[in-house]
Amino acid sequence: MTATEIIQSRRTIFKFKPNPVPKETIEKILSFGIWAPNHHLTEPWRFTVVGEQTKLKLAERYKEIQMEKAADHINAENRAKLGQTGFKKLMSKPTIVAVSCIQEGDEQRCREDYAATCCAMLNIQLAAWEGGIGMQWSTGALTHEEATYRQLGINPEEEYIVGFLYIGFPAEIPKPKRKLLSEVTRWTP
Repeated sequence: MTATEIIQSRRTIFKFKPNPVPKETIEKILSFGIWAPNHHLTEPWRFTVVGEQTKLKLAERYKEIQMEKAADHINAENRAKLGQTGFKKLMSKPTIVAVSCIQEGDEQRCREDYAATCCAMLNIQLAAWEGGIGMQWSTGALTHEEATYRQLGINPEEEYIVGFLYIGFPAEIPKPKRKLLSEVTRWTP
C-alpha cells in the first residue's frame, strides 16, 4: 500500500483476534515512532510494553473503575457484571503499550512534546496497519491513576501517559466515518 492508502484505510480496532503479535513485530512497529517530528529533537516519547502480570493488575483495576462509575440505582449483581465486562475487555487486548511523554521545560515545550508524542503514536499505528496489525488508542481513568504509573514504572513528576495502544490482529474492521473536507476547512482572503 502507498502511504496515502494506509492513511485512508486505517481504522481504530476494538475487537482483536486472541493470538499475540510477536515481540519482534512490536519492536519493529514501535521503532517507527522515533521518526516522528519533534521540535529541537527532544524525542520526548517513551514506550512501556505491558507484560501479562501487569495487564492482569490493570484489568482488575479497570474492573473496579467500571463498577465505581455505574449509576447508583444499579444493583450489586449488575454492577459486578459491568466490572467483569471491563475486566474481559482489557484482557482481550493481545498487547498493550503505554505511551508517555517526558514533561520538562516551559508550557510551550510541554505542548510541543505532547504533540510530537501524538505524532509518534500515529506513526506506529500507520506502520502497524501496513503489516495487517490494528490498534486502538485509549485514554481514560486508568491512564490517569497514580497506581497505573507505579505499576508501569513511570514517574508522574517526569512523564505524562498520553494513552495506551491496544495492539493485535483485527477480528473486525469498522466502516469509515468522516466528514467532508469542505465541512472542516476554512479559507481566508
